[in-house]
Amino acid sequence: MSEEAGSMLVVYDDPSDQRSLSLDDASSTEESPDETRLSLETTNDAIPYIGQRFATHDAAYEFYSEFAKRSGFSIRRHRTEGKDGVGKGLTRRYFVCHRAGNTPVKTSTESKPQRNRKSSRCGCQAYMRISKTTEFGAPEWRVTGFANHHNHELLEPNQVRFLPAYRTISDADKNRILMFAKTGISVHQMMRLMELEKCVEPGYLPFTEKDVRNLLQSFRKLDPEEESLDLLRMCRNIKEKDPNFKFEYTLDANNRLENIAWSYASSTQLYDIFGDAVVFDTSHRLTAFDMPLGIWVGINNYGMPCFFGCTLLRDETVRSFSWALKAFLGFMNGKAPQTILTDQNICLKEALSTEMPTTKHAFCIWMIVAKFPSWFNAVLGERYNDWKAEFYRLYNLESVEDFELGWREMACSFGLHSNRHMVNLYSSRSLWALPFLRSHFLAGMTTTGQSKSINAFIQRFLSAQTRLAHFVEQVAVAVDFKDQTGEQQTMQQNLQNVCLKTGAPMESHAATILTPFAFSKLQEQLVLAAHYASFSIEDGFLVRHHTKAEGGRKVYWAPQEGIISCSCHQFEFTGILCRHSLRVLSTGNCFQIPDRYLPIRWRRINMPSSKLLQSAPNDHAERVKLLQNMVSSLMTESAKSKERLDIATEQVTLLLSRIREQPISLQVGRDISSINRNL
Repeated sequence: MSEEAGSMLVVYDDPSDQRSLSLDDASSTEESPDETRLSLETTNDAIPYIGQRFATHDAAYEFYSEFAKRSGFSIRRHRTEGKDGVGKGLTRRYFVCHRAGNTPVKTSTESKPQRNRKSSRCGCQAYMRISKTTEFGAPEWRVTGFANHHNHELLEPNQVRFLPAYRTISDADKNRILMFAKTGISVHQMMRLMELEKCVEPGYLPFTEKDVRNLLQSFRKLDPEEESLDLLRMCRNIKEKDPNFKFEYTLDANNRLENIAWSYASSTQLYDIFGDAVVFDTSHRLTAFDMPLGIWVGINNYGMPCFFGCTLLRDETVRSFSWALKAFLGFMNGKAPQTILTDQNICLKEALSTEMPTTKHAFCIWMIVAKFPSWFNAVLGERYNDWKAEFYRLYNLESVEDFELGWREMACSFGLHSNRHMVNLYSSRSLWALPFLRSHFLAGMTTTGQSKSINAFIQRFLSAQTRLAHFVEQVAVAVDFKDQTGEQQTMQQNLQNVCLKTGAPMESHAATILTPFAFSKLQEQLVLAAHYASFSIEDGFLVRHHTKAEGGRKVYWAPQEGIISCSCHQFEFTGILCRHSLRVLSTGNCFQIPDRYLPIRWRRINMPSSKLLQSAPNDHAERVKLLQNMVSSLMTESAKSKERLDIATEQVTLLLSRIREQPISLQVGRDISSINRNL
């Protein structure tokens, strides 16, 4: 080693590189003056070579990085060398393969446990060395060493982009992500939106979901333990104000919040009537803390979403899901739903089989369909829309045999026999395809309209996520807003004049009992029933369309017991009688639909005023809400005839005169102003 080399100061960028093999060995390509060329003048140079020159060391790094990306690896800055004490700065720099060096063994301590992540480093010797020179006057950097021999496999172009060095989020994308985070959408949804905006195939953004989560976490440098304490404090404060508010939580071995679930008094009351079919949506995360979020929702008698409960979990394991399901059952006094719809989560499926063994478990079709673009778009190309239309046709079939035959034909026609997503869909078909689910009650939640309604409902909970403790309040505000909106929509439905289309006594009878939403569904079937013929057979009736000579549905009717059933299973599936059963009832001179086929969950439900008054709480805001409900009932009942409307108008006018004579307290005035602002 020369005296000049001996006086070099060696600075390592990473302590682990100190144990790597020398990169100045004889196996590398050394500088040859005859081969010296200035790379800035020859832009087609794709491979580094000895003597190649760059204006700056950053330019050399960028060039080698681009070469590495094309070749299937990435690079990092290895070490720098400079004159000691003479102020000339850096004179030599090394860039090495990302797998160069070996990871040092870390000594673990009890106070600071190690993560023991697997290292990608394997002692690779590929490198490029550049040296600073002033041979031509102006300082420049020249390649003085280059080795391109790797002791590991190089990645394919579609794999190399996932290396950390090539995963970058631009400032524009960061701003877009933060804007999306404020709207409350999940990281997965952010990725799909940005793929659409940039017109790239799913999975081809220059960053991953993990990168986005890390970015969001870096913008929220909050203390998780302090946030957890605030959340528990918030729940306890709500419990003090409202004894009917319910919440459960668990702490881990370090006394930190692990899981939490909660439900409101109005939710448990709604569940008692409308908890027969429930969606448990676990496809979202609380972005601020990267916590899985689970929301229980259902459909009320007016076809609108209703909130049942919410949970935040540490992870998505069988243990966590089992705890959440137990907590939910505790809130609902042990009453399990008839049917529960979830995402395709294996751990949740296992937990449900243990905690709700009598509940029918099915997959939400809209959660499955949302994944189709990333699964099939690139595979099918221009045929994707045709395939999707055929999928929906098979999904809506009534016969299992027709579904099985159609699925095989679809897989053959579109060349998807061995596609793993198709294989997985088929293996789980009994959990999502309607031919397998029609004998189970789903309250119409498989329809496109209801799925959009439920999704929009859930999005309100995810909007403007800030502090963890505030999330409980945000959910409460969203539920309260939905309750008020629902009351307005209910009133609008009830004020609409019901238009009878068939003139049948069954129609007019059902119109007085069912909500407008449910009645419209029944009315559709009554209109269609007129196009069907019924034939008496040995053990019931055969009902088919008047234009068909074969096929049909088999209907069993026992007039004495008031029991009727159809092989199409529509009543079991939706709670609304089918056209086939209605045709048989009409043929049998039945003028009213049997009471059991007008389910309570689809009826107009109005609690008597006396019962409302007996259960009225002392809190002023709650009493105002109670009055709103009574006014809603008053409007509904009054609109049913001119006589009722006249009486209501007269009495309300007198009542208003008496009320205006009463004094207003200052505090109540403030409460009224606050309530009006929230409406």
